[in-house]
Amino acid sequence: MTTIYGVIVDDQTRCKHYHTTKDIIAIKFNCCQKYYPCYQCHEACEDHPISVWGKDEFDELAIICGVCKTEHTINQYMNTNKCLHCESPFNEGCQKHYHLYFDYTPECKR
Repeated sequence: MTTIYGVIVDDQTRCKHYHTTKDIIAIKFNCCQKYYPCYQCHEACEDHPISVWGKDEFDELAIICGVCKTEHTINQYMNTNKCLHCESPFNEGCQKHYHLYFDYTPECKR
């Protein structure tokens, strides 16, 4: 079982900072290889800066669905709005924070 770190409020990876019905993913941070629900949880628990995933690393498994615990690659996650296994909807608002996790510009989305 994958450990999710942070200020988690339920068993579907919702956290103190983001806890709507669609806030069900956790992101593996490139810098420490630990899953956190959000950048604020990472900042609260770690003593190092966030390092983003490079464009050449977008095929890495780095997103986990909090509902079914299926891991997704960054590319898969960026190109869907739901879990590819259980079809639970992901929060489309997370796109506003891609730059905090990934070396992301809109043109790199495939």
